[in-house]
Amino acid sequence: MTRKLNLVPFVSVEHMMKLVLAIGVERVLTDLAARIEEDFRGWSRFDKTPRLASHSVDGVIELMPTSDGRLYGFKYVNGHPKNRRDGRQTVAAFGVLADVGNGYPLLLSEMTLLTALRTAATSALAARYLARPGSRCMALVGNGAQSEFQALAFKALLGVTKLRLYDIDAAATRKCAGNLAGLGFDVACCASTGEAVDGADIVTTITADKHCATILTDAMIGPGVHLNAVGGDCPGKTELQRDILLRADIFVEFAPQTRVEGEIQQLDAAHPVVELWQVMTQQAPGRREARQITLFDSVGFAIEDFSALRYVREKLADNGLYHEIDLLADPDDPRDLLGMLRRAGTPPAAFHPLAPRFPQPSP
Repeated sequence: MTRKLNLVPFVSVEHMMKLVLAIGVERVLTDLAARIEEDFRGWSRFDKTPRLASHSVDGVIELMPTSDGRLYGFKYVNGHPKNRRDGRQTVAAFGVLADVGNGYPLLLSEMTLLTALRTAATSALAARYLARPGSRCMALVGNGAQSEFQALAFKALLGVTKLRLYDIDAAATRKCAGNLAGLGFDVACCASTGEAVDGADIVTTITADKHCATILTDAMIGPGVHLNAVGGDCPGKTELQRDILLRADIFVEFAPQTRVEGEIQQLDAAHPVVELWQVMTQQAPGRREARQITLFDSVGFAIEDFSALRYVREKLADNGLYHEIDLLADPDDPRDLLGMLRRAGTPPAAFHPLAPRFPQPSP
């Protein structure tokens, strides 16, 4: 009998780049936001657990699992701020989508690019519910690898076209401005955080250093601003002065995870927050009035990765941008794994049922 092949689609970094470029970055961001919103609206059907983290002095390695009862997904992701000094990504990731019915993987994919895309899509999706209508000016504080995706997502979903950029590394700001040139933005490169946030409707903080920083002070934030705090995403890593949190209405993805990892780790455990899915399903209000300060304390949650993997799998049939990899053992008889191994090392003509099972010692 010919051995059956259970080949698993693998989306490489090259494939992901080609896929995103073929569809268009802003269209992918809009599509991802729609999938994430769809899954957040079905919040109750998902398994939910804070991500499993292994912390070290250098960074963190995390697993982010979830399931909707039909599909199972997880992401492996790291966060190592010092990696940039060695020419490596601060954040790198891959993910798997599997069939709950038989446990077999349906997709293995890079998720470094995909994480940047889904993070930006989630940020803009939250702002659609929380920012003032007509918000068009955003400050981007922290101009690293994810900053341009944030800008493009806010443009695609909210119509943000005016950007005020600041990073302590001026080269990062020049890089960000250069990448966004010709894409429909009015970009101002600023000399300080205060200059960047002055007059902004939305302030996105997306810095990488692993420590409790004060990127924004309370005096910088006026009435009506929407804060999109993305960089505080593990214990001991924050960006906002605590006084800002006490003035803002705070929205999170999954409170048990965000209380450990997000900006709200600075607050008492009883401090009220609203989960974003509650706003989407009208179980809780989002923005109520123009002068309200809203804060999306974003740390990333497994359902967002599940949505992104689901989207990529949907697109594979249209474009063929994947390899098939031989990931799963598939013996003719599921009980005969050793037999499959032996046959793999034996020329077909030499194999005989009565032959010695293992090499025999010389007499």
